[in-house]
Amino acid sequence: MHPMPRPFRSLLLLLPAILLGCGSSSGEGTGDGTDSTAVGEAPSSLSLPVAGAEVRQGDLVLSVNTTGQIRSEASTTIKSETQGTVTEVLVAPGKAVTAGQALVSLDPNFLDIAVREAEAQLAKAQLLLLDNTVPDSIVTGKALTGTRLRNAEIRSGLDEAQVRLEKAKLERERAVITAPFSGVMDQIFVAVGERLSSGQDVARLVDLVNLRIEAAVLEHDLPFVTVGGVASVTTAAAPSQPVRGRVAAILPLVDSATRSGRALIRVRGNGTLRPGMYADIQLEANRLNDRILVPAGAVIERDGRPLVFVVKNGRAQWTYINPGRSNGIETEVRPDSSTGIIPVVPGDIVLIEGHLTLTHDAPVRVQVAEERRP
Repeated sequence: MHPMPRPFRSLLLLLPAILLGCGSSSGEGTGDGTDSTAVGEAPSSLSLPVAGAEVRQGDLVLSVNTTGQIRSEASTTIKSETQGTVTEVLVAPGKAVTAGQALVSLDPNFLDIAVREAEAQLAKAQLLLLDNTVPDSIVTGKALTGTRLRNAEIRSGLDEAQVRLEKAKLERERAVITAPFSGVMDQIFVAVGERLSSGQDVARLVDLVNLRIEAAVLEHDLPFVTVGGVASVTTAAAPSQPVRGRVAAILPLVDSATRSGRALIRVRGNGTLRPGMYADIQLEANRLNDRILVPAGAVIERDGRPLVFVVKNGRAQWTYINPGRSNGIETEVRPDSSTGIIPVVPGDIVLIEGHLTLTHDAPVRVQVAEERRP
């Protein structure tokens, strides 16, 4: 057998050391497979962008979601209460008006004549009364009083003449048609020169400030909706601008076909709500006072246990929680069943976006989002 050359013998001697060094290097970062230091000490340039929101302390409002149609508390067709020719139209569709504002004027000449005629009839009746009473006063030396004076007034037609004059003056006042309440003109039905008759349609006026909604509420939800509760109203015209209203009444009848009752909601218009619109409505059904609340989107599960990621020193840390009631926007955090401690406090930042695949203690860059509350 030929002796092995020296370089090959040196390589064989070094080979175990090389293999041992590789094995040692491989096991140094993992140990028992749970070393999070290597991941946790990643440079800041590898921090993941996420969104977070603050934990808050307050009331959790549980709600019932439904729909309804918006209606105006006051919508009316204004009619003429006298007859005459239109001389002036003072408003246009879409114009806002106040209560008592003039809308349409009629020719007052005929009505002025009617007033003067009624005044003449009253003067004639007064003269006739004087003729009937003065002779008796001269004979007796005393003015007529009591029943005798009243009988003389009736015989002279004084009462009838006074009523006729009041009616003529009222007709003249009605020559100017005014707004019965503040609102917005929807339609004008007359034009200058048109001859109006009593009872004819003149205009349509709508109140856009005082609005109401009759919202359908399923019969099993009716006991949870209370008069005075808050109602959040949202429409397709402004989905990001909910309007706050109040439950004014729970109406008595339940529809036997739909098994739904009705909640009457009053809301003030904000310029986007219009009568006839359909609205999505969130009714306050119950209020849990003074709770620790996290955004509902912050709660996820790992290994069947609910948790949130709390950001501390730029790192997202698993924090197991005991969740309570939720309204879909916020979730109550209850004390731990064993320690009695709530693991999050108001002001903590919990992740609501970008956290579904994070590991414990992962470095993150947080943008704080403003969570919508009911």
